[in-house]
Amino acid sequence: MSSPDEKPGPLAGLVVVEMAGLGPVPLAGLILAEMGARVVRVERLSKGQPFLSLPQQFDLDRHGREILRVDLKQGAGKALMLDLMARADVLLEGFRPGVMERLGLGPEGVLARNPGLVYGRMTGFGQDGPLAERAGHDLTYLALTGVLHAIGPREGKPVPPLNLVADYGGGAMFLIAGVLAALFEKGRSGKGQVVDAAMVDGASMLAAPFFGFLASGFWRERRGSNLLDSGSPFYDTYECADGLHVAVACLEPQFFAEFCRLLPLDPGFAATQYDPATWPAMRAAIAARLARRTRDEWAAHFGDTDACVAPVLTMREAESHPHNRARAGHSTVGELMRPSPAPRFVRTPGEVSALPVHDLHATLGAFGLTRDEIDALASGGVVGR
Repeated sequence: MSSPDEKPGPLAGLVVVEMAGLGPVPLAGLILAEMGARVVRVERLSKGQPFLSLPQQFDLDRHGREILRVDLKQGAGKALMLDLMARADVLLEGFRPGVMERLGLGPEGVLARNPGLVYGRMTGFGQDGPLAERAGHDLTYLALTGVLHAIGPREGKPVPPLNLVADYGGGAMFLIAGVLAALFEKGRSGKGQVVDAAMVDGASMLAAPFFGFLASGFWRERRGSNLLDSGSPFYDTYECADGLHVAVACLEPQFFAEFCRLLPLDPGFAATQYDPATWPAMRAAIAARLARRTRDEWAAHFGDTDACVAPVLTMREAESHPHNRARAGHSTVGELMRPSPAPRFVRTPGEVSALPVHDLHATLGAFGLTRDEIDALASGGVVGR
């Protein structure tokens, strides 16, 4: 197929069709686009009330894509989608199981036309199982994996970790990993396949080491009682004199010893770091010391050390932190300040996505449609101008 000028990045030349949605699929589309893939986001022509509607300059669910609005209720809309998928390398969809099949765009028919397509499916519960067709969100999936139970203070309730763990970590990241693995395998077999990515599966896999900790007896299933869940006083956050916080994460003995020396803390605590019987007194002593100075004073005090103390920054503050500035960790697109693309590639770097492109003739022309064919589809209300 013909294509617009390729973008820079390791995935340059890859063509991805993304069925519009919320959450992990759009994040996956953004990341693939910033790795160089050409991503065409297909949105429904009929407009319902969106769950979340942002001005275009702030809507990263659409940045870096070519936007194509299609009436999927028309036979011509379905035929157009089949043509696009026949020429694409990857499809990303995040509907409930059976929706794409009811649209006539399920993997069986699509793969018959394009046996090399990697058909990426993203759901909460997977394509099968008793909960497959149930609605849910990040918190739902975390609750069913055991992960949510482990997050929160000892005497408090489980705390939602934003929607990062199941939705974006267990969802978008595992969808991308599955798609890239399928593309690698396709390089050997020449065949595409379906990738069944489920947020409940991905969130569980993210917690795999903790299942090992639990089985070994190292981990207790009580919040705030373990080494990494705020149970230990040397892995927690503390309030400072100005009401802001620092994060203390000196897990290893050499780092904790450095922390004790610089705080300063009774050297006896360093010798009993991993004895839970000493933790209440240790925590009280750390809290009392850290409450004497402001967050930024402590950040400066510990800044050039290995004591593993960091200021708890807001997202806006993070952009101006010297390390993030030195690595150009944030980029600006118009009025939007956002994280820069990650990971970084030394030989084939990607680029920050620009605003979405709305050019019907360029998008469909790259899939082989003529101008007359495109104009006919627009006149018939199959695609939006």
